[in-house]
Amino acid sequence: MPKVLIADKLSPAAVAIFKERGVEADVKTGLSKDELLAIVGDYDGIAIRSATKITTEVIKTAKKLKVVGRAGIGVDNVDIPAATAAGVIVMNTPFGNSITTAEHAIALMMALARELPAANASTHAGKWEKNRFMGVELYGKTLGLIGAGNIGSIVADRAKGLKMKVVAYDPYLSPERAGDLGIEKVELNDLLARSDFITLHTPLTNETRDIISADAINRMKKGARLINCARGGLVDEGALKAALDSGHLAGAALDVFEEEPAKTNVLFGNDKVVATPHLGASTAEAQENVALQVAEQISDYLLTGAITNALNMPSITADEAHRVRPWITLAEKLGLFAGQLTDTSMLGVDILYEGTAGGLNTRALTQAALAGLLKPALADVNMVNAPVVARERGIKVSETRRDRQGIYDGYIRITVHADGLARSVAGTVFSDGRPRLIQIKDINLDAEFAPHMLYVTNEDKPGFIGQLGTLLGDSKVNIASFALGRSAPGADAIALVEVDGELGEKALADIRKLALVKQAKLLAF
Repeated sequence: MPKVLIADKLSPAAVAIFKERGVEADVKTGLSKDELLAIVGDYDGIAIRSATKITTEVIKTAKKLKVVGRAGIGVDNVDIPAATAAGVIVMNTPFGNSITTAEHAIALMMALARELPAANASTHAGKWEKNRFMGVELYGKTLGLIGAGNIGSIVADRAKGLKMKVVAYDPYLSPERAGDLGIEKVELNDLLARSDFITLHTPLTNETRDIISADAINRMKKGARLINCARGGLVDEGALKAALDSGHLAGAALDVFEEEPAKTNVLFGNDKVVATPHLGASTAEAQENVALQVAEQISDYLLTGAITNALNMPSITADEAHRVRPWITLAEKLGLFAGQLTDTSMLGVDILYEGTAGGLNTRALTQAALAGLLKPALADVNMVNAPVVARERGIKVSETRRDRQGIYDGYIRITVHADGLARSVAGTVFSDGRPRLIQIKDINLDAEFAPHMLYVTNEDKPGFIGQLGTLLGDSKVNIASFALGRSAPGADAIALVEVDGELGEKALADIRKLALVKQAKLLAF
């Protein structure tokens, strides 16, 4: 009988599910680090919330550990790379608290509009300052959504019920999906200028960090109000304080902060700020939902090998894993390649599986491809939730399988459709199990994926390769490998250069200035 340690407080119903499914569950909460290390080696699975830290040391000590299940979304308390290296599946429950978080955003917006916290404190103090608190109506106001995924779309639905006009900025939101939601898709600057209220529902990535910067705040309508129930770090808190102090913004409501727990913050004490201690997922219903889900997911994996909502593995059975794993790696890297080259809204993705690839679990391969494709913009995407994320954004996904027709036993081709253009990339797995690029934009080449790569499209003219190599040499950049391809002599060509270390912005700018260069971009794998 598998054994699971419930290390954080979960609903009693979760314990009942483990026992009903034939999994032994021990409830031991509030363990110190040393206490956890002393017993963790006895367990096949661990169920946690946010308190228990699953560190590298814990994973190394837990020799029997097969799965960690987080009842909730965030897994900052789990060392996922260490878990992956040890073959430990890390699962979360990404959709159990969507409604709760969306409702909290609406509640904060209402509290902000009517100054409820300050009015409550004043009334309790016996002041009866009826004329002091002059709020604003939500009716007829424009709500700007930054992020229109699962939670954002629920907020939009609730806001429409309040008769608000909803506009949304989301690079992955298609016009068709926006139409289905009854909202208007706009660019960020347009949203900032038009919105009376702005609410954030996007993950924290390199692209979204400080998306509400000083410059963005200056572009916002005077008197606008800001709500953040998503992630700390999306808002420049110092710039927000300055905007509130100057009167440019009328208020802000924050459930998340750049440093948590937030015992001190530059915004604390400001009567224009409504603050809550990361309560977005804190309702009885949400806690029950995520507890039940994590118990079911852990039990399924330990008893049948089924994987659901894993952050470091796709949904495949244990029997399939060995044969399909190299192709999963290829699919994800092809998606990541295409995603890094796509700067506009994706409308559709076509994936072709030929030969050997077509006989595998293509659902898992497609999940891996979509995860790679979406990862440059959405850090929280994984191989399990990627199809849901794509569907929420109106990205149409199609799969085609066919028998072997070319020189390769099997290959995968991903074609991305975006703003009237179609870009494709193809790859295969060689006998050594390593994934290879074999085609980009119908141009044949042969290249391995590498941590640092330079992608260049250019006119095929004499002297170009020498110019590029000389420029890289002058920039003290060492070339590890150099793959070339062209559509025809003198026509379009591609250079894919693996370099040792990162290429500086100056060197990249100099490459873009070369006479024959059409595009130059840095890629990372």
